[in-house]
Amino acid sequence: MPQAYKNFINGEWVASQRGETFEDRNPANTDEVVGVFQKSDQRDVNAAIEAAKEAYKKWRLVPAPRRAELIYYAGQLLVKRKEDYATAMTREMGKVLKESRGDVEEAIDISYFTAGEGRRMYGQTTPSGLPNKFQMSIRQPLGVCAMITPWNFPMAIPSWKVIPALVCGNTVVLKPATETPMSSVNFIQTLADAGIPKGVINLVTSTGSQVGTPLMNHPDVKIVSFTGSSEVGSIVSKACAPDFKHCSLEMGGKNCMVVMPSAKLDLAVDGALWGAFGTTGQRCTATSRIVVHKDVYKQFVEKLTECTKKLKVGHGLDPTVDMGPAINQSQLDNDLRYIGIGKKDGGRLVTGGERLTGGIYDKGYFLQPTIFADITQQMTIWKEEIFGPVLSIAMCESLEQGIEMANDSAYGLSASIYTQDINEAFSAMRDVYTGIFYVNSPTIGAEVHLPFGGTKATGNGHREAGIQALDVFSEWKSCYIDFSGTLQKAQIDE
Repeated sequence: MPQAYKNFINGEWVASQRGETFEDRNPANTDEVVGVFQKSDQRDVNAAIEAAKEAYKKWRLVPAPRRAELIYYAGQLLVKRKEDYATAMTREMGKVLKESRGDVEEAIDISYFTAGEGRRMYGQTTPSGLPNKFQMSIRQPLGVCAMITPWNFPMAIPSWKVIPALVCGNTVVLKPATETPMSSVNFIQTLADAGIPKGVINLVTSTGSQVGTPLMNHPDVKIVSFTGSSEVGSIVSKACAPDFKHCSLEMGGKNCMVVMPSAKLDLAVDGALWGAFGTTGQRCTATSRIVVHKDVYKQFVEKLTECTKKLKVGHGLDPTVDMGPAINQSQLDNDLRYIGIGKKDGGRLVTGGERLTGGIYDKGYFLQPTIFADITQQMTIWKEEIFGPVLSIAMCESLEQGIEMANDSAYGLSASIYTQDINEAFSAMRDVYTGIFYVNSPTIGAEVHLPFGGTKATGNGHREAGIQALDVFSEWKSCYIDFSGTLQKAQIDE
Protein backbone atom coordinates (compact mmCIF):
# COMPACT_ATOMS: atom_id res chain seq x y z
CA MET A 1 0.00 0.00 0.00
CA PRO A 2 1.36 3.46 -0.88
CA GLN A 3 1.90 5.81 2.04
CA ALA A 4 -0.78 8.39 2.77
CA TYR A 5 0.28 11.96 3.50
CA LYS A 6 -1.72 14.73 5.15
CA ASN A 7 -1.95 18.51 5.19
CA PHE A 8 0.20 20.43 7.67
CA ILE A 9 -1.94 22.94 9.55
CA ASN A 10 -1.11 24.65 12.84
CA GLY A 11 1.79 22.32 13.55
CA GLU A 12 -0.15 19.07 12.95
CA TRP A 13 -0.47 16.63 10.06
CA VAL A 14 -4.23 16.47 9.47
CA ALA A 15 -6.60 14.93 6.91
CA SER A 16 -8.63 17.16 4.62
CA GLN A 17 -12.10 18.02 5.86
CA ARG A 18 -13.75 16.41 2.85
CA GLY A 19 -11.89 13.16 3.55
CA GLU A 20 -10.86 12.56 -0.06
CA THR A 21 -7.40 11.88 -1.52
CA PHE A 22 -5.56 11.73 -4.84
CA GLU A 23 -2.64 9.63 -6.09
CA ASP A 24 0.82 10.89 -7.02
CA ARG A 25 2.21 8.57 -9.71
CA ASN A 26 5.70 8.18 -11.12
CA PRO A 27 5.79 9.68 -14.65
CA ALA A 28 8.47 7.17 -15.63
CA ASN A 29 6.33 4.24 -14.47
CA THR A 30 2.68 5.08 -13.97
CA ASP A 31 2.08 1.72 -12.29
CA GLU A 32 3.97 3.10 -9.27
CA VAL A 33 1.98 5.20 -6.82
CA VAL A 34 4.51 7.40 -5.03
CA GLY A 35 2.03 8.50 -2.39
CA VAL A 36 -1.56 9.40 -1.60
CA PHE A 37 -2.31 13.05 -0.76
CA GLN A 38 -5.20 15.11 0.55
CA LYS A 39 -7.81 16.45 -1.84
CA SER A 40 -8.47 19.61 0.10
CA ASP A 41 -10.94 22.46 -0.38
CA GLN A 42 -11.67 25.95 0.91
CA ARG A 43 -12.36 24.73 4.44
CA ASP A 44 -8.79 23.47 4.72
CA VAL A 45 -7.49 26.68 3.20
CA ASN A 46 -9.43 28.71 5.75
CA ALA A 47 -8.06 26.63 8.62
CA ALA A 48 -4.48 27.04 7.37
CA ILE A 49 -4.87 30.80 6.92
CA GLU A 50 -6.41 31.18 10.37
CA ALA A 51 -3.49 29.26 11.89
CA ALA A 52 -0.98 31.42 10.00
CA LYS A 53 -2.79 34.61 10.97
CA GLU A 54 -2.74 33.70 14.66
CA ALA A 55 0.90 32.55 14.57
CA TYR A 56 1.95 35.81 12.92
CA LYS A 57 1.19 37.73 16.10
CA LYS A 58 4.14 36.07 17.88
CA TRP A 59 6.41 35.11 14.97
CA ARG A 60 6.84 38.70 13.76
CA LEU A 61 8.17 39.60 17.22
CA VAL A 62 10.80 36.85 17.25
CA PRO A 63 14.14 38.60 16.62
CA ALA A 64 15.23 38.18 13.01
CA PRO A 65 18.56 36.57 14.01
CA ARG A 66 16.66 33.94 15.98
CA ARG A 67 14.33 33.25 13.04
CA ALA A 68 17.42 32.91 10.86
CA GLU A 69 19.04 30.40 13.21
CA LEU A 70 16.07 28.07 12.74
CA ILE A 71 16.36 28.44 8.96
CA TYR A 72 20.07 27.67 9.13
CA TYR A 73 19.34 24.53 11.13
CA ALA A 74 16.77 23.52 8.51
CA GLY A 75 19.53 23.81 5.90
CA GLN A 76 21.70 21.47 7.96
CA LEU A 77 18.86 18.94 8.16
CA LEU A 78 18.39 19.14 4.39
CA VAL A 79 22.06 18.26 3.92
CA LYS A 80 21.57 15.08 5.96
CA ARG A 81 18.37 14.17 4.10
CA LYS A 82 19.50 15.21 0.62
CA GLU A 83 19.81 11.75 -0.92
CA ASP A 84 16.46 10.51 0.41
CA TYR A 85 14.66 13.65 -0.71
CA ALA A 86 16.32 13.60 -4.14
CA THR A 87 15.33 9.97 -4.70
CA ALA A 88 11.73 10.74 -3.73
CA MET A 89 11.75 13.73 -6.08
CA THR A 90 12.93 11.67 -9.06
CA ARG A 91 10.18 9.13 -8.37
CA GLU A 92 7.45 11.77 -8.35
CA MET A 93 8.78 14.21 -10.95
CA GLY A 94 10.93 12.11 -13.28
CA LYS A 95 14.10 14.15 -13.69
CA VAL A 96 17.39 12.30 -13.38
CA LEU A 97 18.76 11.82 -9.88
CA LYS A 98 21.70 14.20 -10.23
CA GLU A 99 19.27 16.98 -11.13
CA SER A 100 17.04 16.13 -8.17
CA ARG A 101 20.09 16.39 -5.93
CA GLY A 102 20.66 19.83 -7.42
CA ASP A 103 17.05 20.77 -6.65
CA VAL A 104 17.50 19.88 -2.97
CA GLU A 105 20.87 21.65 -2.98
CA GLU A 106 19.14 24.88 -4.03
CA ALA A 107 16.92 24.61 -0.95
CA ILE A 108 20.06 24.12 1.14
CA ASP A 109 21.79 27.09 -0.48
CA ILE A 110 18.84 29.45 -0.07
CA SER A 111 18.54 28.40 3.58
CA TYR A 112 22.17 29.19 4.33
CA PHE A 113 22.25 32.37 2.25
CA THR A 114 19.02 33.85 3.58
CA ALA A 115 19.83 32.89 7.17
CA GLY A 116 22.69 35.35 6.93
CA GLU A 117 20.22 38.12 6.16
CA GLY A 118 18.60 37.59 9.55
CA ARG A 119 21.60 39.38 11.09
CA ARG A 120 21.72 42.04 8.40
CA MET A 121 18.35 42.98 6.91
CA TYR A 122 19.79 46.44 6.53
CA GLY A 123 17.87 49.68 6.33
CA GLN A 124 19.26 53.16 5.82
CA THR A 125 20.14 56.07 8.07
CA THR A 126 20.44 59.54 6.60
CA PRO A 127 21.25 62.97 8.00
CA SER A 128 18.23 65.19 8.55
CA GLY A 129 17.95 68.68 7.19
CA LEU A 130 16.93 69.77 10.67
CA PRO A 131 18.97 69.86 13.91
CA ASN A 132 18.42 67.28 16.64
CA LYS A 133 16.52 64.92 14.40
CA PHE A 134 17.34 61.31 13.48
CA GLN A 135 15.88 59.31 10.60
CA MET A 136 16.10 55.74 9.37
CA SER A 137 14.27 53.09 7.35
CA ILE A 138 13.43 49.59 8.57
CA ARG A 139 11.79 46.50 7.10
CA GLN A 140 8.49 45.20 8.42
CA PRO A 141 6.78 41.90 7.52
CA LEU A 142 3.52 41.68 5.60
CA GLY A 143 1.57 38.94 7.38
CA VAL A 144 0.15 35.76 5.86
CA CYS A 145 1.86 34.79 2.58
CA ALA A 146 0.29 32.43 0.04
CA MET A 147 2.76 30.42 -2.04
CA ILE A 148 1.60 28.61 -5.20
CA THR A 149 4.42 26.56 -6.72
CA PRO A 150 5.01 24.41 -9.84
CA TRP A 151 6.11 20.82 -10.34
CA ASN A 152 9.40 21.25 -12.21
CA PHE A 153 11.48 22.34 -9.18
CA PRO A 154 9.33 20.94 -6.39
CA MET A 155 11.65 21.79 -3.49
CA ALA A 156 13.84 24.58 -4.85
CA ILE A 157 11.02 26.93 -5.83
CA PRO A 158 9.03 26.54 -2.58
CA SER A 159 12.26 27.23 -0.70
CA TRP A 160 12.93 30.40 -2.75
CA LYS A 161 9.58 31.72 -1.53
CA VAL A 162 9.14 30.29 1.95
CA ILE A 163 12.63 30.90 3.35
CA PRO A 164 12.83 34.68 2.68
CA ALA A 165 9.23 35.09 3.85
CA LEU A 166 10.01 33.40 7.16
CA VAL A 167 13.22 35.33 7.78
CA CYS A 168 11.33 38.58 7.24
CA GLY A 169 8.81 37.55 9.94
CA ASN A 170 5.87 36.41 7.83
CA THR A 171 3.81 33.24 8.13
CA VAL A 172 3.10 30.94 5.19
CA VAL A 173 0.49 28.76 3.51
CA LEU A 174 2.04 26.66 0.72
CA LYS A 175 0.04 25.06 -2.09
CA PRO A 176 2.34 22.75 -4.10
CA ALA A 177 1.64 21.41 -7.58
CA THR A 178 -0.64 18.36 -7.60
CA GLU A 179 2.01 16.46 -9.58
CA THR A 180 4.74 16.85 -6.92
CA PRO A 181 3.34 17.23 -3.39
CA MET A 182 5.82 14.83 -1.76
CA SER A 183 8.80 17.15 -2.15
CA SER A 184 6.88 19.95 -0.45
CA VAL A 185 5.83 17.59 2.35
CA ASN A 186 9.51 16.74 2.86
CA PHE A 187 10.47 20.41 2.86
CA ILE A 188 7.78 21.42 5.34
CA GLN A 189 8.62 18.48 7.59
CA THR A 190 12.24 19.66 7.67
CA LEU A 191 11.23 23.18 8.68
CA ALA A 192 9.01 21.77 11.42
CA ASP A 193 11.83 19.53 12.64
CA ALA A 194 14.10 22.58 12.74
CA GLY A 195 11.79 24.16 15.30
CA ILE A 196 9.63 26.56 13.29
CA PRO A 197 6.67 27.19 15.65
CA LYS A 198 3.22 25.81 14.96
CA GLY A 199 1.08 27.83 12.58
CA VAL A 200 4.04 29.64 11.03
CA ILE A 201 4.27 27.17 8.13
CA ASN A 202 1.24 25.40 6.65
CA LEU A 203 0.78 23.06 3.68
CA VAL A 204 -2.48 22.32 1.85
CA THR A 205 -2.59 19.98 -1.16
CA SER A 206 -5.15 19.72 -3.98
CA THR A 207 -5.92 21.32 -7.33
CA GLY A 208 -5.64 24.97 -8.23
CA SER A 209 -9.41 25.46 -8.31
CA GLN A 210 -9.93 23.80 -4.92
CA VAL A 211 -6.99 25.36 -3.05
CA GLY A 212 -5.18 27.92 -5.20
CA THR A 213 -8.22 30.05 -6.00
CA PRO A 214 -9.59 30.36 -2.44
CA LEU A 215 -6.07 30.91 -1.17
CA MET A 216 -5.35 33.88 -3.40
CA ASN A 217 -8.84 35.35 -2.87
CA HIS A 218 -8.80 35.14 0.93
CA PRO A 219 -8.93 38.61 2.55
CA ASP A 220 -6.39 37.71 5.24
CA VAL A 221 -3.68 36.83 2.69
CA LYS A 222 -1.37 39.80 2.23
CA ILE A 223 0.75 38.56 -0.67
CA VAL A 224 0.47 35.83 -3.30
CA SER A 225 3.74 34.51 -4.70
CA PHE A 226 3.13 32.43 -7.82
CA THR A 227 5.36 30.52 -10.23
CA GLY A 228 3.78 28.98 -13.31
CA SER A 229 2.30 29.84 -16.68
CA SER A 230 1.66 33.39 -17.86
CA GLU A 231 -2.01 32.53 -18.37
CA VAL A 232 -2.52 31.54 -14.73
CA GLY A 233 -0.25 34.38 -13.60
CA SER A 234 -2.66 36.84 -15.20
CA ILE A 235 -5.52 35.28 -13.22
CA VAL A 236 -3.52 35.60 -9.99
CA SER A 237 -2.73 39.23 -10.74
CA LYS A 238 -6.39 40.07 -11.33
CA ALA A 239 -7.42 38.25 -8.15
CA CYS A 240 -4.99 40.33 -6.11
CA ALA A 241 -5.84 43.68 -7.66
CA PRO A 242 -9.21 44.48 -6.00
CA ASP A 243 -7.77 44.25 -2.46
CA PHE A 244 -4.37 45.67 -3.46
CA LYS A 245 -2.64 42.49 -2.31
CA HIS A 246 1.03 42.26 -3.05
CA CYS A 247 1.61 39.91 -5.95
CA SER A 248 4.86 38.30 -7.09
CA LEU A 249 4.75 36.48 -10.43
CA GLU A 250 7.42 34.29 -12.01
CA MET A 251 6.14 32.94 -15.32
CA GLY A 252 7.21 31.73 -18.74
CA GLY A 253 10.29 31.98 -20.90
CA LYS A 254 11.42 31.42 -24.49
CA ASN A 255 15.12 31.57 -23.85
CA CYS A 256 17.70 32.09 -26.58
CA MET A 257 21.34 31.11 -26.92
CA VAL A 258 23.46 32.93 -29.51
CA VAL A 259 26.50 31.16 -31.02
CA MET A 260 29.14 33.28 -32.77
CA PRO A 261 31.99 32.16 -35.10
CA SER A 262 34.60 32.71 -32.37
CA ALA A 263 32.82 30.31 -30.02
CA LYS A 264 34.34 27.00 -28.96
CA LEU A 265 31.82 24.91 -30.87
CA ASP A 266 32.17 21.76 -28.81
CA LEU A 267 31.56 23.79 -25.66
CA ALA A 268 28.52 25.42 -27.26
CA VAL A 269 27.17 22.00 -28.24
CA ASP A 270 27.60 20.73 -24.68
CA GLY A 271 25.80 23.82 -23.42
CA ALA A 272 22.96 23.35 -25.87
CA LEU A 273 22.47 19.72 -24.84
CA TRP A 274 22.29 20.64 -21.17
CA GLY A 275 20.21 23.79 -21.67
CA ALA A 276 17.67 22.25 -24.04
CA PHE A 277 17.27 18.74 -22.65
CA GLY A 278 18.15 19.04 -18.95
CA THR A 279 15.00 18.39 -16.90
CA THR A 280 13.44 17.21 -20.21
CA GLY A 281 13.23 20.86 -21.26
CA GLN A 282 10.79 21.43 -18.40
CA ARG A 283 12.46 24.56 -17.05
CA CYS A 284 11.30 28.15 -17.36
CA THR A 285 14.95 28.90 -18.22
CA ALA A 286 15.38 26.03 -20.70
CA THR A 287 17.28 26.81 -23.90
CA SER A 288 14.42 26.56 -26.38
CA ARG A 289 15.91 28.73 -29.16
CA ILE A 290 19.43 28.88 -30.55
CA VAL A 291 20.58 31.51 -33.02
CA VAL A 292 23.78 30.47 -34.82
CA HIS A 293 25.96 32.67 -37.03
CA LYS A 294 25.92 31.60 -40.67
CA ASP A 295 29.66 30.89 -40.71
CA VAL A 296 29.30 28.01 -38.21
CA TYR A 297 25.62 27.18 -38.64
CA LYS A 298 25.92 23.94 -40.61
CA GLN A 299 28.76 22.63 -38.46
CA PHE A 300 26.96 23.42 -35.23
CA VAL A 301 23.69 21.80 -36.29
CA GLU A 302 25.49 18.64 -37.41
CA LYS A 303 27.51 18.34 -34.17
CA LEU A 304 24.51 19.01 -31.96
CA THR A 305 22.32 16.55 -33.87
CA GLU A 306 24.94 13.82 -33.60
CA CYS A 307 25.30 14.33 -29.84
CA THR A 308 21.54 14.56 -29.26
CA LYS A 309 20.99 11.19 -30.92
CA LYS A 310 23.31 9.64 -28.32
CA LEU A 311 21.30 10.86 -25.34
CA LYS A 312 19.74 8.05 -23.33
CA VAL A 313 16.14 8.55 -22.24
CA GLY A 314 14.70 6.56 -19.37
CA HIS A 315 13.96 6.28 -15.66
CA GLY A 316 15.71 9.03 -13.69
CA LEU A 317 17.01 6.63 -11.04
CA ASP A 318 19.08 4.82 -13.69
CA PRO A 319 22.53 6.48 -13.46
CA THR A 320 23.15 5.89 -17.18
CA VAL A 321 20.10 7.95 -18.23
CA ASP A 322 20.52 11.51 -19.55
CA MET A 323 16.87 12.59 -19.75
CA GLY A 324 13.71 11.52 -17.97
CA PRO A 325 10.02 11.60 -18.98
CA ALA A 326 7.55 14.41 -19.41
CA ILE A 327 5.69 15.10 -16.18
CA ASN A 328 2.32 13.75 -17.38
CA GLN A 329 0.20 12.84 -20.38
CA SER A 330 -0.99 16.41 -20.85
CA GLN A 331 2.56 17.75 -21.14
CA LEU A 332 3.56 14.94 -23.50
CA ASP A 333 0.54 15.67 -25.69
CA ASN A 334 1.48 19.36 -25.70
CA ASP A 335 5.05 18.54 -26.77
CA LEU A 336 3.80 16.35 -29.62
CA ARG A 337 1.30 19.02 -30.67
CA TYR A 338 4.07 21.60 -31.03
CA ILE A 339 6.21 19.12 -32.96
CA GLY A 340 3.32 18.75 -35.39
CA ILE A 341 3.02 22.52 -35.68
CA GLY A 342 6.75 22.82 -36.31
CA LYS A 343 6.54 20.34 -39.18
CA LYS A 344 3.48 22.04 -40.64
CA ASP A 345 5.10 25.48 -40.49
CA GLY A 346 8.12 24.24 -42.46
CA GLY A 347 10.71 23.64 -39.76
CA ARG A 348 13.31 21.01 -40.67
CA LEU A 349 13.13 18.17 -38.18
CA VAL A 350 16.70 16.93 -37.84
CA THR A 351 16.24 14.49 -34.97
CA GLY A 352 13.59 13.18 -32.59
CA GLY A 353 9.95 14.13 -32.82
CA GLU A 354 8.40 10.83 -31.72
CA ARG A 355 7.06 9.35 -28.53
CA LEU A 356 9.25 6.50 -27.29
CA THR A 357 7.47 3.15 -27.03
CA GLY A 358 8.23 -0.44 -26.15
CA GLY A 359 9.56 -1.94 -22.93
CA ILE A 360 9.86 0.52 -20.06
CA TYR A 361 8.70 3.35 -22.30
CA ASP A 362 5.14 2.02 -22.44
CA LYS A 363 4.68 2.74 -18.72
CA GLY A 364 5.82 6.38 -18.86
CA TYR A 365 5.61 9.65 -20.76
CA PHE A 366 8.80 9.49 -22.80
CA LEU A 367 9.69 11.63 -25.82
CA GLN A 368 12.74 11.69 -28.05
CA PRO A 369 14.92 14.81 -27.66
CA THR A 370 13.83 16.88 -30.65
CA ILE A 371 15.59 19.49 -32.78
CA PHE A 372 14.18 21.67 -35.53
CA ALA A 373 16.60 23.58 -37.78
CA ASP A 374 16.07 26.37 -40.32
CA ILE A 375 13.46 28.03 -38.11
CA THR A 376 12.20 31.51 -38.97
CA GLN A 377 10.91 34.18 -36.63
CA GLN A 378 7.41 33.80 -38.01
CA MET A 379 7.03 30.18 -36.90
CA THR A 380 4.94 29.27 -33.87
CA ILE A 381 7.64 27.13 -32.25
CA TRP A 382 9.94 30.16 -32.37
CA LYS A 383 7.44 32.25 -30.42
CA GLU A 384 5.57 30.06 -27.95
CA GLU A 385 6.85 28.32 -24.84
CA ILE A 386 6.65 24.52 -25.23
CA PHE A 387 8.12 23.42 -21.87
CA GLY A 388 9.48 20.22 -23.30
CA PRO A 389 12.59 18.80 -25.03
CA VAL A 390 11.94 20.60 -28.32
CA LEU A 391 14.69 22.91 -29.57
CA SER A 392 14.49 25.42 -32.44
CA ILE A 393 17.61 26.61 -34.31
CA ALA A 394 17.76 29.66 -36.56
CA MET A 395 20.54 31.42 -38.50
CA CYS A 396 21.83 34.97 -38.15
CA GLU A 397 24.32 36.95 -40.24
CA SER A 398 25.77 39.23 -37.55
CA LEU A 399 25.94 39.82 -33.82
CA GLU A 400 23.45 42.65 -34.15
CA GLN A 401 20.94 40.40 -35.89
CA GLY A 402 21.53 37.67 -33.31
CA ILE A 403 20.74 40.12 -30.50
CA GLU A 404 17.62 41.30 -32.32
CA MET A 405 16.45 37.71 -32.73
CA ALA A 406 17.15 36.92 -29.08
CA ASN A 407 14.99 39.89 -28.10
CA ASP A 408 12.22 38.78 -30.46
CA SER A 409 10.06 37.22 -27.75
CA ALA A 410 7.13 38.11 -25.54
CA TYR A 411 9.25 36.80 -22.66
CA GLY A 412 12.49 38.03 -21.18
CA LEU A 413 13.75 35.53 -18.65
CA SER A 414 17.17 34.20 -19.70
CA ALA A 415 19.61 34.33 -22.61
CA SER A 416 23.24 33.50 -23.34
CA ILE A 417 26.01 33.91 -25.85
CA TYR A 418 28.92 31.67 -26.82
CA THR A 419 31.89 33.70 -28.00
CA GLN A 420 35.59 34.18 -27.31
CA ASP A 421 35.33 37.87 -28.27
CA ILE A 422 35.03 40.03 -25.16
CA ASN A 423 33.47 42.87 -27.15
CA GLU A 424 30.72 40.58 -28.44
CA ALA A 425 30.14 39.22 -24.94
CA PHE A 426 29.71 42.64 -23.34
CA SER A 427 27.62 44.01 -26.21
CA ALA A 428 25.20 41.10 -25.94
CA MET A 429 25.13 41.30 -22.14
CA ARG A 430 24.15 44.96 -22.43
CA ASP A 431 21.65 44.74 -25.28
CA VAL A 432 19.73 41.49 -24.72
CA TYR A 433 16.71 42.46 -22.61
CA THR A 434 16.36 39.65 -20.09
CA GLY A 435 16.55 39.27 -16.33
CA ILE A 436 19.34 36.69 -16.56
CA PHE A 437 22.27 36.48 -18.98
CA TYR A 438 25.14 34.01 -19.39
CA VAL A 439 28.41 34.09 -21.31
CA ASN A 440 29.74 30.72 -22.51
CA SER A 441 27.04 28.87 -20.59
CA PRO A 442 23.52 27.83 -21.59
CA THR A 443 20.45 29.68 -20.36
CA ILE A 444 20.23 27.60 -17.17
CA GLY A 445 22.38 27.52 -14.05
CA ALA A 446 21.28 30.39 -11.80
CA GLU A 447 22.55 30.52 -8.22
CA VAL A 448 20.71 31.78 -5.14
CA HIS A 449 23.13 34.62 -4.43
CA LEU A 450 21.78 36.74 -7.29
CA PRO A 451 18.19 37.80 -8.06
CA PHE A 452 16.19 35.41 -10.23
CA GLY A 453 13.45 36.63 -12.58
CA GLY A 454 12.74 38.16 -15.93
CA THR A 455 11.37 41.02 -17.98
CA LYS A 456 8.30 41.47 -20.17
CA ALA A 457 5.72 38.65 -19.88
CA THR A 458 8.01 36.59 -17.68
CA GLY A 459 6.97 38.41 -14.51
CA ASN A 460 5.75 41.57 -12.85
CA GLY A 461 9.10 43.03 -11.84
CA HIS A 462 9.81 41.17 -8.61
CA ARG A 463 12.79 38.88 -8.09
CA GLU A 464 13.36 35.67 -6.19
CA ALA A 465 16.59 34.66 -4.43
CA GLY A 466 19.38 37.12 -3.62
CA ILE A 467 18.77 39.89 -1.10
CA GLN A 468 16.14 41.23 -3.53
CA ALA A 469 13.75 38.50 -2.33
CA LEU A 470 13.47 40.39 0.96
CA ASP A 471 11.78 43.23 -0.90
CA VAL A 472 9.00 40.86 -1.98
CA PHE A 473 8.19 39.76 1.57
CA SER A 474 8.67 42.98 3.51
CA GLU A 475 7.59 46.62 3.43
CA TRP A 476 9.73 49.67 4.09
CA LYS A 477 8.92 51.96 6.99
CA SER A 478 10.64 55.33 7.29
CA CYS A 479 11.06 56.51 10.89
CA TYR A 480 11.79 60.07 12.08
CA ILE A 481 12.83 60.85 15.66
CA ASP A 482 12.86 64.53 16.67
CA PHE A 483 14.68 65.15 19.96
CA SER A 484 14.87 68.94 19.67
CA GLY A 485 12.01 69.53 22.11
CA THR A 486 10.44 71.99 19.68
CA LEU A 487 8.18 71.78 16.66
CA GLN A 488 10.31 71.64 13.53
CA LYS A 489 8.63 71.83 10.16
CA ALA A 490 10.49 69.95 7.45
CA GLN A 491 10.85 71.78 4.14
CA ILE A 492 9.33 74.95 5.64
CA ASP A 493 11.71 77.94 5.54
CA GLU A 494 11.59 79.68 8.94
